[in-house]
Amino acid sequence: MSQDLSPPKEMNGAESVVRSLHGAGVEVCFANPGTSEMQFVDALDRTGLMRCVLGLFEGVVTGAADGYARMAGKPAVTLLHLAPGLANGGANMHNARKGRSPMVNLVGDHAVRHRGYDAPLTADVEGAARPFSDWVRTASSAEGFAADAMDALAAAQSYPNKVATLIAPADLGWDPGGVVAPPPMAATPVPPVPEDVRKAAEMLGPETVLLVSGSVLADPQAVARLHGIAAQTGARVLAPTSNRRFDRGAGRAGIAKVPYPINLALETLAPFTRAVLIETVPPVAFFAYPGRPSLLLPEGCEVLNLAGTDGDGPAAVAALATELGATPHVPEATLPPVPQPGPIRHETIAAAIAHALPETAIVVDESITGGRDVWGATQGAAPHSWISLTGGAIGDGIPLALGAAVACPERPVLTLQADGSAMYTIQGLWSQAREGANVTTLIFANRTYEILKTELFAVGANPGRSALDMLDLDRPNIDFTALAKGMGVPAVRVECVAELQRALSAAMAEPGPMLIEALM
Repeated sequence: MSQDLSPPKEMNGAESVVRSLHGAGVEVCFANPGTSEMQFVDALDRTGLMRCVLGLFEGVVTGAADGYARMAGKPAVTLLHLAPGLANGGANMHNARKGRSPMVNLVGDHAVRHRGYDAPLTADVEGAARPFSDWVRTASSAEGFAADAMDALAAAQSYPNKVATLIAPADLGWDPGGVVAPPPMAATPVPPVPEDVRKAAEMLGPETVLLVSGSVLADPQAVARLHGIAAQTGARVLAPTSNRRFDRGAGRAGIAKVPYPINLALETLAPFTRAVLIETVPPVAFFAYPGRPSLLLPEGCEVLNLAGTDGDGPAAVAALATELGATPHVPEATLPPVPQPGPIRHETIAAAIAHALPETAIVVDESITGGRDVWGATQGAAPHSWISLTGGAIGDGIPLALGAAVACPERPVLTLQADGSAMYTIQGLWSQAREGANVTTLIFANRTYEILKTELFAVGANPGRSALDMLDLDRPNIDFTALAKGMGVPAVRVECVAELQRALSAAMAEPGPMLIEALM
């Protein structure tokens, strides 16, 4: 359908929202609509102003909106159905919120006059939204509906980015009187404070760690400056375990991450008496463990927030480099040896990925334990962007990849996907096929929740058969190639790592989706 750019003299509330969002730069709607959203379905169809992408489960919708925002640098809008539909999408709203990705959710609700009758789908939509949203509002009139949507967009695009949820009673969407609202004012990050820059420069030395995240990691020049600062002062540069986006690879400086396992994390941070934070917060353990602290920095470590999560991290890094007279530095990185024919193991699958990765690729990492060696192996791979699980709620890899492919259709996407996590949002493969998304999904098929076995032993358990049965994915084994083909995605299963490298290279050289199941 052709775009209808000129607003009519009279329109309903839903059309005013669609036109206002489009006028403010929103181009994509990821949707799983129901009856209370039909007025939006109609408005999106009649105006033709947005690309509409259907997800067969709300977790696919919200995860795709997260992946889109990370690569496009701006929010998409989601269309969800009442409190149950919102609840289905909550896990990946949580991941987006933890990753500080901008997202605008439109959630339909019953018409105002219908709420008092306790219809089957009646529930507290605001209550369902609050745990997974930074901003929540229920629209109250057709005339003010678009203005509410612009407030939601302003919240999503503020610093730090937010998840904003606007609840849309059905009658406000179809009632006449909608008014197009102007775009919100552009937000700006908080600039660095000169006194903090000088103090950070004084703190730097071999016993200081620079912990950086956020927009810094998506800026190769800023990361190179950090390495120049480290080379001059002896400080160590680290990134948190989980990050929204990292642009890395050959010719770009990499950064090691704080390890996930609690003992390794404590060991990594133990040498430091001072920490300078840039667009991140003091690191904490993912969980509490017997006899282990929750805060990972050593007790008594002096901490300086050079740039908060609402700050301009690249500007802070540039100011610190100028203060020290440090020049950018890119440490040399090499590829691991080409894997020879043989079984697929942690280290060999990492080498295969490193050699198969094409330039400009987007890597979506939800490999969990199976991909433990891939981060280090790919630092010398072709330049690429890396996006990963940020909130710990598994099931975002396949949806993230869909959203990234919609945002950057010219770039190949590789999903490193744990098999257990894949089953949370496997429906996303259907959306990838429907959209012709350029995504290769690599399933790490170790047929177990290996991460949970690690956690079970970490709390001192001595598991028996009943416990292990809750953590293994066998009896029966999941046939991912059959699942993929059933949703329109070509698929192969491989057991040899050399064959895997060839399959990866071929899949990423061809447009459209593909799934490779790697038996580990």
